[in-house]
Amino acid sequence: MAAKSERRKQVEGMILYPLDWLEERSGLVGGIKYFLFRKVPKDTGWAHTLGSATLTAFLVQAITGVILAMYYKPSTKEAYPSIQHITNDVDFGWLVRGMHRWGASVFIILLFFHMARVFLYGAYKYPRELNWIIGVILLILGMFEGFTGYLLPYDQTAYWATVVGMNITANGPFVGTILGQIMQGGPAIGQDTLSRFYSLHMLVAPGLIFALIGLHLYLVIRLGVSSPPWSKDAAGRDRDDEPKPDARTGLVAPTNRGRPEA
Repeated sequence: MAAKSERRKQVEGMILYPLDWLEERSGLVGGIKYFLFRKVPKDTGWAHTLGSATLTAFLVQAITGVILAMYYKPSTKEAYPSIQHITNDVDFGWLVRGMHRWGASVFIILLFFHMARVFLYGAYKYPRELNWIIGVILLILGMFEGFTGYLLPYDQTAYWATVVGMNITANGPFVGTILGQIMQGGPAIGQDTLSRFYSLHMLVAPGLIFALIGLHLYLVIRLGVSSPPWSKDAAGRDRDDEPKPDARTGLVAPTNRGRPEA
C-alpha cells in the first residue's frame, strides 16, 4: 500500500483535530465509539431494536414539541386558536402537529412492547433489576406526558377527557385528593390547570425522562445486552451462594460498634 502523501496527512490532521481535542479533554469520542462498536450476543434479533425504536420515538416527540411550543399559547382563550393557526397557517405545521399527536401513541405502544420483550426475555433478572425499575418509571412518566399533553389543545374532547382523568386521580388512595388539587390548581379546570399541565408537559416530565434515559443507557452499556431465552448464554448471571468476606465495607460493614472486643 502506498504511503500517504504529506498533503493528505495534513488534511486528515486538520479534520481529526477537533475530535482529538474533544477526546483528550472529555473522553466522549472513545465512549461513543465503545457504545457503537461494543460486543453483543450473536443471537440478538429484531426484538432487541424495540429500545432504540422507543428512544427514536421520544426524540421525535421532543423535537416536534419544541417546534410546536414556538407557536402555542398556553391560555384558555388562545390555546385552541393557536393550534388552528399551527395546523392551517404555519408552513408544514399540520405535519409537525400530526407527528407529535400520533407519535405520542406510537411512543407509548413501543414502551409497552419494549417492556414486554424485556420481561419475556428475562432481562429484568440479576444484575439488571435496577434497569427494570428505571424502565417502569419511564413508562409511568411517558403515560404522564400523554395525560398532561392531552389538555393542551383545550377543545371539548381535551377538556372532558381531563375532567375524567382528574376525577380518577382525586379518588386515588391516600394522596389522590391532594395530588388532584395540586394538578388542577383550583376548584375547576381552567387557566391554572392549563398552565400547570403545560409546565409539567414541557419542562418537568421531559427533563426527568431525559435523565432516566441517560441512566438507562449507561446501565445497558455497563451490564450488556441480555440474550434471548433460547440462547445458550443466560440472561443474567448466577449469584454467589456465600457473600465475600470483604463484600461490604464502610458504614454498612457488620462490625462491632461501641463495645470493645472480648
